[in-house]
Amino acid sequence: GGVMNPAAIEAGGRVHLFYRAVGNDGVSRIGYASSPDGVKFDERLPYPVFALPDVPSDAMSFANHTGLQASGGSFAGVEDPRAVVIDDTVYLSFNAFAGWHSLRIGLTSIKVSDLLAKRWKWTAPVYLSAPGEVQKSWVIFPKKIAGKYAVFHGLVHKDRSRAQIAYLDTLERDPSPYITSDARFRNADSYPDAWDTRIRGAATPPLETANGWLVTYHANDNREPDRYKIGAMLMDKKDPTKIIARSPAPILSPDAPYENEGKPGIVYACGSVLRGDTLHMYYGGGDSVVCSAKTSLSKLLKKLQPLDSPYFSTPKSSIS
Repeated sequence: GGVMNPAAIEAGGRVHLFYRAVGNDGVSRIGYASSPDGVKFDERLPYPVFALPDVPSDAMSFANHTGLQASGGSFAGVEDPRAVVIDDTVYLSFNAFAGWHSLRIGLTSIKVSDLLAKRWKWTAPVYLSAPGEVQKSWVIFPKKIAGKYAVFHGLVHKDRSRAQIAYLDTLERDPSPYITSDARFRNADSYPDAWDTRIRGAATPPLETANGWLVTYHANDNREPDRYKIGAMLMDKKDPTKIIARSPAPILSPDAPYENEGKPGIVYACGSVLRGDTLHMYYGGGDSVVCSAKTSLSKLLKKLQPLDSPYFSTPKSSIS
């Protein structure tokens, strides 16, 4: 078992975490905890608040799969949730794991009023990606853009200045056709000295700032392929397919002991909450524990560099 990779929202004056919990049966379900300040969590329920009803009957056959650790020790269920609040509704997206060749982007929702009352009236899951594909790490924007729901599902291959965004009229049913994405696990940069030559997908949902949409993402590089790190990028507010700035270095790396026990070298963020100027990020460490880190949002935004910066066009050795 283990707990990791929590989604996070703020509602009713409290921070709410929806974390991935791996049971002894190898199935991932969603647990719940809440906090008055985003730091000290004084409430944690002893039971799952959401689980997929259709875990495959042959799930246990995956138990001895050689790649099991790649999925955090789980071989079925609800993985790596992300959550946003739009109007009066919490939307919880997740990776629906039903075999090594079927990882779909699922979505369920609950009214904020039901969340605050602990009435776990989740809607029946819908799926944004097609069956028989392996997709993960998509995030939903926390507000509509030009009247539509927006889904960030990857970067344009070999072009870090362009994001892939899908726009949907509704999140209440499967899109037709499904969102297709060819952006997963790509080496998206021909610049060999970048810290993030291998971008693995979005981390936390977009955060609206005065400068644009702040999105964090998971990446590693060819020199340290076994160390997941987290970076940040800024998208244009009106047209988020345009990436206007990036972090020249990771904003979080797996350096602490608890980030290297279990599966070494993993920091995997799925949720963040902004309180004042303090950005709280919630992440899994080593595929086994839930962690948090905080920083000043204004200071973080100042560290992001425009894409035409020398950081991205000049070898690092010449930058003082």
